Amino acid sequence: MTAMERSDALTSLVAEYRSTTTAVISDNLDRLPGAVGLRPYHRVSGTMAGRALTVRVAAGDNYHIHKALDLVQPGDVVVVDGDGSTERALIGGIMSAIAKSRGAAGMVLNGAIRDTAEIGADDFPIFACGVIHRGPYKNGPGAINVPVVIGGMIVNPGDIVVGDHDGVVAFPPQNADKLLEAVRAQERKEADIFRQIAAGTYVGAYAK
Repeated sequence: MTAMERSDALTSLVAEYRSTTTAVISDNLDRLPGAVGLRPYHRVSGTMAGRALTVRVAAGDNYHIHKALDLVQPGDVVVVDGDGSTERALIGGIMSAIAKSRGAAGMVLNGAIRDTAEIGADDFPIFACGVIHRGPYKNGPGAINVPVVIGGMIVNPGDIVVGDHDGVVAFPPQNADKLLEAVRAQERKEADIFRQIAAGTYVGAYAK
């Protein structure tokens, strides 16, 4: 398989995750990975899935987020480690619009945002851990495409990032094929349970 074929295969695989849920993915990752304390601020209309473009910034400073937006490729999820600080917003409506216009699949911020009325009216995925009106510094330091920590979850550059109503989970692309098989198997099992419940034939507790 050529490099282009591998890239196309991964793009197709990522697209498959847009019809999954973070809850079922988490169940099949031993319920261990997953960002704690983040929530969606956009108008959720489905599942976000993409490859991580990681950014590490100083608390309350978005200089390197601006630099990262110049590097965005279609399908990237911009994943920002802002040290969990909610004293200053790292992005607002303008930076969200820039990311969307450049083909990003969404943004995940271990930090605060602002302009939530604008962000909440759009379906471009924005996940963060807080809201504040105060704007950011733009001085640095920071780094791009380095391992980051988001709500206690380590995210490496190129990891697959999935987000929905319940939160955000990330995992290495080399595990994605087998994980997707397990996710689909659990979805089928749960669909069968719902059919049994509707028919009044379900007995016993269900636990994975």
